[in-house]
Amino acid sequence: MPVITFANAKGGAGKTTAALILATELASQGHRVTILDADPQRWISHWHEISGPQKNIAVISEVATASLQCHIRENRGTTDYFVIDLAGARDALVATAIGLSDHVMIPVQGCAMDARGAAQILELLKQLDERAGIRIAHSVVLTRVSSLVTTRAMAAIKALLSARGVTVLDTPIGERTAFRDIFDCGGTLRSMDPARVSNLDKACENARLFAEEVLRLLPLRNRERAGRGFFQTIRRAA
Repeated sequence: MPVITFANAKGGAGKTTAALILATELASQGHRVTILDADPQRWISHWHEISGPQKNIAVISEVATASLQCHIRENRGTTDYFVIDLAGARDALVATAIGLSDHVMIPVQGCAMDARGAAQILELLKQLDERAGIRIAHSVVLTRVSSLVTTRAMAAIKALLSARGVTVLDTPIGERTAFRDIFDCGGTLRSMDPARVSNLDKACENARLFAEEVLRLLPLRNRERAGRGFFQTIRRAA
């Protein structure tokens, strides 16, 4: 049961949208998904409240540093994938979630502030590696990408990040009406009315390709990260 965490020390980078798109797409494919909503804004919890019960999706809203590992341990028997949505911060909860992850997704829009927030997460990952030998796989996902952004411009962005040793997903998350409306209407992309949501088919295809690429990055089995040394490192890194 891999743990996929969405992190950027800056708010508004598209973490919550990316986390919900991935979770609902995995659930629609038949996977059991538990979302740990550790963002104080609780947007995913609100989505869950207005959506009602959703097949293959469970949402846990009360997530703290002390309870995070317990939530994962207690729900592993009924979960195929854990998805963690974090606050735009760098604190003990963020550090703990990252340390328990199999893959950290770092959403970034095309702005300097998002890049600085991403750099803080990358520095935290580096500290976990150097201080505790905990190497967490991670990737950047470009978010809210406008259709006006050319393939050439996207390639330039990816090349810049790759030159710094950062893996960038081939599938960016586009700026789609459906990705905004899902938080207002509830449900999933597949339950939306295509007559009321523009380019819903393109949004669904974007979600499918994003989920497929994320799954290809995951390890074959979950790694266990526990013990006093790990949590001492987490406290120092935060």
